[in-house]
Amino acid sequence: MSAPSRRHVLIVDDEESQRQALATLVASWGYTPETAEDGQDALDKLAAFPAQVIVTDLSMPRLDGFALLRRLREQGAAPPTIVLTAYGSIENAVATVHDLGAYWFLEKPIQPAALQVLLERALEKSNLSQEKERLQRRLAYSGELDEMVGRSRLMQHVFSMIQQVAPTSACVLITGESGTGKEMVARAIHQLSSRREGPFIAINCAALPETLMESELFGHEKGAFTGAAERRAGCFELAQGGTLLLDEIGEMQPLTQAKLLRVLEDGRVRRLGAKSELQVDVRVIAATNKVPEVAVARGELRQDLYYRLNVFHIQLPPLRDRREDIPLIAEALLRDLNRKHSCKVTGLDTAVVERLERHDWPGNVRELRNVLERAVIVAGEGLITMNHLPAGFMTPSQSPGQPVSDGDCVVLRVGATVADAEKGLILKTLEHTSNNKTRAAEILGISLKTLHNKLKEYGAA
Repeated sequence: MSAPSRRHVLIVDDEESQRQALATLVASWGYTPETAEDGQDALDKLAAFPAQVIVTDLSMPRLDGFALLRRLREQGAAPPTIVLTAYGSIENAVATVHDLGAYWFLEKPIQPAALQVLLERALEKSNLSQEKERLQRRLAYSGELDEMVGRSRLMQHVFSMIQQVAPTSACVLITGESGTGKEMVARAIHQLSSRREGPFIAINCAALPETLMESELFGHEKGAFTGAAERRAGCFELAQGGTLLLDEIGEMQPLTQAKLLRVLEDGRVRRLGAKSELQVDVRVIAATNKVPEVAVARGELRQDLYYRLNVFHIQLPPLRDRREDIPLIAEALLRDLNRKHSCKVTGLDTAVVERLERHDWPGNVRELRNVLERAVIVAGEGLITMNHLPAGFMTPSQSPGQPVSDGDCVVLRVGATVADAEKGLILKTLEHTSNNKTRAAEILGISLKTLHNKLKEYGAA
């Protein structure tokens, strides 16, 4: 989560009465002000005062506002700066904004309302830049972004896409198998965006019947239908100013999809039973474990809605395609599970790490968490050993009935069932095709529908 927002403002003006009046004004708005009599004094103060916004005059002795901005720009440490300009100096102020990167300008005498609005916007810009820098450093040193973990090339690519799209207002479509962390990606996008102080609302479209879906999304008026005893706000209203995640969008019924498309296009929502519409400001992120193109071809996902949601696409890799991340993920999960269960597990035995890295993880990170949660509870403290793993989660030599993945081959041991062999072959073929289900179905000689049914049976759909 982001650190608590600070509100530090440095006011630079050679007229003492002016800077003190401004300091008193911004303090009344909840800011912590510091003052400087010119540009040089400002540079000295900035060494100890963590200003997030600077308000500066242009004409000052020793070091004026122009020179101050140039110095800050050279140092690469310029917070958003609001330039104050006297009447008749608008051209200079505009040039300062354009050439020296000032945030904006205000003409004297200052209008308090205008200054207050600019300060809030500049502070938001400053906080977002600091949060982005913090997360980028955390990503560089530990391979972590928000709650996600991974140093592999595939996850670094995902992290890069998250950082690219987060500052925008674009719709995002997140795809990937169940358990790969689609909601975590959505939350990371929200936390890196300018909407991070707003609500994050998630709704699982597969968990609600069609009769309730519209009410959940758009809300309803009292008496709109049987059982509607009072007015209720929908998810779009609840997510106002924030982000709405529509998980498993492919499970939404076509009629509701059509109404959702209209909301996305005009930004207006009508509660069930209402006569008027409400304007909403919500960023929509959609997620699905289906292949979107296949869902469109089957009529499960409207093509126009798919194009509207798929402005920016993030595909999450399955855990079996980034096995090198497993030790790092396990370390992060152990920290969380120790807190949750008040345990003192210190790590994983080498044999356990090797076993985890060999497993195909059809349930992805969610399955890994479940295995480790059980092991943490059983172990209680110290190292997790093979004895702490579930009974069915043994080494291949201890579980003769299970097929073993060996390179591009599936080795069947004596005692394997036909069902075991089929599962091993299907999962290995998917791994070989980088989870391209259409190609895997062709190689296996089965229909895509059969493949999806098999994966759902394995809990890997």
